[in-house]
Amino acid sequence: MSHIVSLRSASLRALRSGSSVAAASKCTTYPNRPCQNQQQYSFSTLPLSSNRVLITENNKSSSSSQRALSDQTLPTDSSHTSVYAFSRHIHTSSIVFDSVNVSTPSFPESVKDGTIRLLKKVGDKVSADETIAEIETDKSNLSVNSPQGGTIEEFLVQDGDNVTSGAPIAKLNTSSSGSNTSKSAEDKKDTSTDKIDAEKTKDTSTDKIDAEKTKDSSNKHDKEQTKEKSSESSSPTPKPPASLTPKEGSKRDTSAPPKPSTSTQQQQSMGGNDPNKISGTRSETRVKMTRMRLKIAERLKEAQNTCAMLTTFNEIDMSNIVEFRKKYSDQFLKRHNIKLGFMSAFVKASACALMDNPIVNAVIDGNEIVYRDYVDISVAVASPKGLVVPVLRNVEQMSFADIERAINEYGEKAKKGALAIEDMDGGTFTISNGGVFGSLFGTPLINLPQSAILGMHGIFDRPVSINGKIEIRPMMYVALTYDHRILDGRDAVLFLRKIKQYVEDSRSIFLNL
Repeated sequence: MSHIVSLRSASLRALRSGSSVAAASKCTTYPNRPCQNQQQYSFSTLPLSSNRVLITENNKSSSSSQRALSDQTLPTDSSHTSVYAFSRHIHTSSIVFDSVNVSTPSFPESVKDGTIRLLKKVGDKVSADETIAEIETDKSNLSVNSPQGGTIEEFLVQDGDNVTSGAPIAKLNTSSSGSNTSKSAEDKKDTSTDKIDAEKTKDTSTDKIDAEKTKDSSNKHDKEQTKEKSSESSSPTPKPPASLTPKEGSKRDTSAPPKPSTSTQQQQSMGGNDPNKISGTRSETRVKMTRMRLKIAERLKEAQNTCAMLTTFNEIDMSNIVEFRKKYSDQFLKRHNIKLGFMSAFVKASACALMDNPIVNAVIDGNEIVYRDYVDISVAVASPKGLVVPVLRNVEQMSFADIERAINEYGEKAKKGALAIEDMDGGTFTISNGGVFGSLFGTPLINLPQSAILGMHGIFDRPVSINGKIEIRPMMYVALTYDHRILDGRDAVLFLRKIKQYVEDSRSIFLNL
């Protein structure tokens, strides 16, 4: 009986306070029945302005349960709510399960973090495996692809933030109704804003009409007052002297000076918008360095501070290799579907020279010298985002066709920005070809932790002495920069002469001379 009395009193108090439904919970236990068969009723108290009421009935003995969610609920500390018991339920929503997190891909061991650049916006539709962001690391760019098709609900990071491996960056709604509901909500917002604008325009128009009426009435009143004053005053008013009367055109302009337009202000503040163009406006534009450019600068300066770099030079007569290329270029293209270039000859000549001089292939590690029994040659390739150095593995076992094919594949990847970090990891020797840009002479910097780098330059016709006669030959200057801590001058000069020998006469490669 006490439970029934308390239930009735609670309902009466809730009804008197202005709520539409009383909140109560009844739990009756009989002594001869187990507690497992008892029923629990829970009601949520809502004010009269609410649209829905949450009524849940749960039978612990039954396997199914009915659940209905309400859009509006009162806080527990409200005066309109009286809660006596709480039945434990787990309310699920389809929106939660249709939302998928988009995470960053796994980074290589040598990369800790990267800078993210968002390519999509909130509300954009994406398909499966579509790139929604790019992560710029010290060596290459990693793409973040959508795991499923859907609509982007929210970005968990901002453009330019540093992210780590496996970090969630966005939430993706994979349900088909997600986009429709967002569109309907936007349409409702647009219609509501249109109505508000129409009401505002009406109000402003009525205000203008009222203001005009008041102006007309005030003007009439002023005219009547002036007429009465003129009739009362019979004597004419004295005129001021001519010297004190303001002349025409000499009136003071009390208006504020015109403000400069926004376009001129933007031009003065921004200056040169395009840093790649010099317009002569004498303005300066600051652009933040990319992570790849920062890493390149750091490594080059580290090489300059660490190594005892010294450069030796030589020149190569390219007559034989040019004739060799002209003779076999068509057959090589038909057989391997790749053009025959000069890089394959220099890469193969460098590999043979490294096998003849293993000290150039070695590296200093602390107080020890590490000798490698393999030849991995890094080839410097210019990309839109900076200089990248992919590595050709086991060049000592590769043919001319294999070298040209690998260089071509790396070049295409560099143009698309699809080079992986694994493609640039390692290397025992580096070749940099500045001749493609018309370079005549230069001294390259060592690519740490290697011990030497070969610099190729342009091919130019020059007069040279051949058997006591002056002839015009296609010549190329080559430079070898080496670490003088591990290489003596003798070893470096002999190594560069070996490369010269193998390039000028490739037949010596097959004879192991």
